Amino acid sequence: MQGYNLIAVFSTDGEKMLMCRRMKEPYKGLINFVGGKIEPGEDGAAAAYRELFEETGIKRGDISLVRLMDFSYPLDPCYVEVYAGQLLRDVQTVDEKNPLFWSGMDCNFFDMKQYAGEGNIGHIVEHIKINSDRIFRKKGTWL
Repeated sequence: MQGYNLIAVFSTDGEKMLMCRRMKEPYKGLINFVGGKIEPGEDGAAAAYRELFEETGIKRGDISLVRLMDFSYPLDPCYVEVYAGQLLRDVQTVDEKNPLFWSGMDCNFFDMKQYAGEGNIGHIVEHIKINSDRIFRKKGTWL
């Protein structure tokens, strides 16, 4: 099965989340987390840090990622590993393929007309809230 990752990156103050607008299918034009493919034989966490750097310019030393959850899609066949983390310092992001932007947390992340993943973005954000004590050094006011 092909592996993929999604990475929820939060600003140093925990108030904003890094998102991208997809430029290709699936979900072309919709908002998503950054991420990409896990290469055959590659460790999932190593792939998350690699993809994060390739997609945004954020280096391993800029953030500590926590593996939050996994999704398995046997009929596709693929799986997705979801990571989350808060930046340790302010960084300048660099768009690779998909335009990046910082989103506030007052959005309806379950809106499937705006967000990729058939509601999974909203599901992921809710689990980040539940596990905020394991992800954030300092909680944002949106929690």
